[in-house]
Amino acid sequence: MKSFLIKYSVTILLIALSSINAFAQAAKAEVEIQEIMKDRDVVGLAVAVVKKGELIYTHSFGLKDIISNTPLTDQTLFRIASISKSFSATSIMQLVEAGKMSLKDDFSKLVGFKVRNPKFPETVITLKMVLSHTSSINDSEGYFNLDAINPDKNVNWAKCYNDYEPGKGYQYCNLNFNMVGTVIEKFSGERFDSYVKNHVLKPLELYGGYCIDSLDSNRFATLYEYEAKTKKFTASPMAYNPRRTEIKNYIMGYSTPIFSPTGGMKISAIDLAKYMTMHQYKGTYKGVKIISKRSAKQMQTKLSDEENYGLALLQTTKLIDGKKMIGHTGSAYGLYSMMFFDPKEDFGIVVITNGCNPVYSNGFNEALKRTVNALYTNLIK
Repeated sequence: MKSFLIKYSVTILLIALSSINAFAQAAKAEVEIQEIMKDRDVVGLAVAVVKKGELIYTHSFGLKDIISNTPLTDQTLFRIASISKSFSATSIMQLVEAGKMSLKDDFSKLVGFKVRNPKFPETVITLKMVLSHTSSINDSEGYFNLDAINPDKNVNWAKCYNDYEPGKGYQYCNLNFNMVGTVIEKFSGERFDSYVKNHVLKPLELYGGYCIDSLDSNRFATLYEYEAKTKKFTASPMAYNPRRTEIKNYIMGYSTPIFSPTGGMKISAIDLAKYMTMHQYKGTYKGVKIISKRSAKQMQTKLSDEENYGLALLQTTKLIDGKKMIGHTGSAYGLYSMMFFDPKEDFGIVVITNGCNPVYSNGFNEALKRTVNALYTNLIK
């Protein structure tokens, strides 16, 4: 009995010491992050850290809204910008798995109008090319409406294509993913925002979505554009434009850009971290399978050596030195977001700011990059 009590006491002591150490490391990270925020004029910052499939740390710093002096909380929702593309790609992969389409399919046949680079009319632009930004399509005619690239709607449609052959070059393009959203509607029979909610968010028990009026607007973080000359922030109310008139006149399979499949997801840092972990664990989170391992691997495998981009997920070694990270960034309306994981070391980090002085380092927002490194050094390393 005495031996048992000694072993029990030692175990309790080790647990207590471990908790104290974790608290100390978290406190150290918070001090560093607050210094970063001051240095880069950050309005608010939400972070979430995952290790071995579990959330080990979440915190919200700064303000949700400057005018009302409302603090950011872990329940705050952000329009996460281009990380949204991975939700669209995940949805497409579900439809591919269901046999509705193939990554090799001619995108023209999927989207419902001619998608061909006029300089290379014999080269088929595939779904895979569109998902990987190797389609030779650009945003020069805009991307908020499919009329931009539809030959029957825009006399300047040819300007939407670059001079290189599809599949043999890379250019990041928002129009690619607004068209992908349309394909999701055509082949699922569900409106884009509903499909993502029903087949990705709800199964994972995540709160978020693309439709403004389906969410609690009181939870939205105000997004702020930074003016370098005056060092002042200006609110960006259009980030949460409900577009009710456009939705009222919605045409299934064509009006999809209204919801911005390319950048319109609204979600908290914590729920984004859970979604990220699903991808880290090859399509499954907490026993819930969203896509197959094969699909997850396809999304994470780079198709462009130029940018190390796969299907709405990219690889980088420039975020944390010596670490091969997989994920995506986002930037719009003054928001900057980052979602990256390391399958080998089994951790992932989400960082989102609703406004900052956007200085860049090696292609990444410096405030976010420094925050990721502070979290890694103190909580993972």
